[in-house]
Amino acid sequence: MKTVVAVVFDIDGVVRDVSGSYRRALADTVEHFTDGAFRPSSQEIDALKGEGVWNNDWEASQELIFRHFEAQGQAREQVTLAYSTIVQFFQSRYRGTDPVNWNGYICGEPLLLEAAYLESLTKAGIAWGFFSGATQGSARYVLEQRLELVEPVLIAMEDAPGKPDPTGLFLTLERLDCGECPVIYVGDTVADMYTISQARERDHARSWFAVGVLPPHVQETETRKNDYRKTLRQAGAHIVLDNVQDLKPEVVGELVGEV
Repeated sequence: MKTVVAVVFDIDGVVRDVSGSYRRALADTVEHFTDGAFRPSSQEIDALKGEGVWNNDWEASQELIFRHFEAQGQAREQVTLAYSTIVQFFQSRYRGTDPVNWNGYICGEPLLLEAAYLESLTKAGIAWGFFSGATQGSARYVLEQRLELVEPVLIAMEDAPGKPDPTGLFLTLERLDCGECPVIYVGDTVADMYTISQARERDHARSWFAVGVLPPHVQETETRKNDYRKTLRQAGAHIVLDNVQDLKPEVVGELVGEV
C-alpha cells in the first residue's frame, strides 16, 4: 500500500508514562545536589519544560539546580558541579545500579500504546517512526523489549540535536522514505510542538501537523488537563488528545485531509 502520510512519535509521555521514572529521577537529582533543600514538584517541572528548551532531563536537572542556588544569592558560575556528575547520578536512579540488567525506575514504566495500534496504522498505509530525546538504550528498551517491535525507525539523543531543533525529525523521515508526504509529529511537550514549527520553516514542500498528547501526570484533575491542553495548543498543536491511540487512522485522515 502506498504511503500517504507519516506519523512520527515522541516516546516519553507518549509511548510510555515517565512520571514515575524520568521525572522522578529528575526530582531525585535536583534534591540530591541541593542537599535536600529543594525537590521540584510536578508542576515546577512542567513550568520549566513549558519554556520549550528543556527537553533533555539531564539539562533540566542542572538548570533547576542552578536556579535554586541563584534564588539563594549564589551565581551559577560559582556552583562547582560537573554536568557528568549530574548525568551519572540521574542514570543511577533511572537505569539503576546494574549496567547490564537494569534495575532502576525504567523497569516500572507503564506503556501508553500497544503494538496492535501501530499495526493498524501500517494497514492504513501510514508510515510511522520515532524521534525522541531519550538515549538509544532507553528508547530501544521500551520499543524492542517492551513493545517487541522489530528494528523500528528511531532517531534518539545520540543521533541529532535536542528538540525543538527539527534535524532529528528530518532524519526520521529520511529513514521512513515517504517522499514529500504530509507529516504528523506526536508529542507531549512545548518543545515537541515547536519542533513542527521549526520544521515547517525549513521545508515548505510538505504539510506539517503537530499533535499534542496529555501525559498521564497532568490528567489527575480537569483543571490541570485543561491548562496543559491550552499550553500545547498555544505552542502550535493542531489537536490535543488524552491518549496517543486516539490518533486513529480516521483521525489522521481528518487531520491531513487525504488518507
